Amino acid sequence: MDSGVEIEKMIFQKVLKYLFSIFLLCSNPLFAETKNPYKTWYGDPDLQGIWTNATLTTLERPGHFKTLEVSEEEARAAATKAAVDSFAYDNQYSEGETPRTGTDVGGYNTAWMDPGAELFQLFGKYRTSIVAYPKNGKIPWDREKADKFFQKRRSDRSRRRDHPELRGVGERCVVGFGSSGGPPMMNVLYNNHYQIVQSPGHVVIMAEMVHDARIIRLGGSHPPDNITPWLGDSVGHWDGNTLVVETTNFNPQHTFRGGLRHFFAITPEAIVTERFTRISKDQILYRFYVDDPDVYRQVWAGEMPLRSIKDKIYEYACHEGNYSMANILAGAREEEKRRGKV
Repeated sequence: MDSGVEIEKMIFQKVLKYLFSIFLLCSNPLFAETKNPYKTWYGDPDLQGIWTNATLTTLERPGHFKTLEVSEEEARAAATKAAVDSFAYDNQYSEGETPRTGTDVGGYNTAWMDPGAELFQLFGKYRTSIVAYPKNGKIPWDREKADKFFQKRRSDRSRRRDHPELRGVGERCVVGFGSSGGPPMMNVLYNNHYQIVQSPGHVVIMAEMVHDARIIRLGGSHPPDNITPWLGDSVGHWDGNTLVVETTNFNPQHTFRGGLRHFFAITPEAIVTERFTRISKDQILYRFYVDDPDVYRQVWAGEMPLRSIKDKIYEYACHEGNYSMANILAGAREEEKRRGKV
């Protein structure tokens, strides 16, 4: 391609990103600035505390919802259906009945699950998706690029039984699954609590899931591209009462972000921008947008509340290296022997 054309393309993309950020911050009421009377002892806006993003609201809008916002009656109906489904999940078998041979016996009952019991509210309105842009509430995959991404992932997964460190990073308890530690930070099946701690020059967000701790530097620049922390490299600054965080340098082993109710990708070239604004004593407005042209057609954005809770952050006792890992690998070796591969 002609170098002049390439430069023009790069300039156009930067202008487009700038205009999109202005759209989020100005034209869309979802991203409006709010006042924050809470301050730390050294004068920065105070986001500290223990928060949760547990909710029935999913990342993408389910097909039975047609709009971003729904009535209180529709929200109650969704909560009732979720409770009924939860009960049915825990009562699949009659007393004395056991699962058929070869079927999934399940891993958890609902006593272990805490995904949230109702759709979240923002500005007094119930929401049907975390994705707020595009307006259809769907992630704007670039199908050709996404197919290549998932094809490579399938190829990599074929080697997962060859070595413990080829297993998924969530399974190995290196990071939480489903992007719970972010960015962006997503609600998952359980352990949806976060603790925010601040000091002059730094903000730390610790997720209860696997105790992922993201240390956000206030000011400064990102390291070279070959430095790729598990949660990326986060640099923040204050925009009035809002903490703005830009994260780059994503780890290539942590590209797929999948939970039971959502999945998306964050490639090493992605830029994720987050905005944290304390809008009341008990709520932080958490907003993000994902710029990753390696898998998406356009930038996409979302928002949700982080709600203050009185619970504590408890130890998350993950099970890296448990007996299941040894059994999986030993079983794979036995299969290879039977097929005459070793």
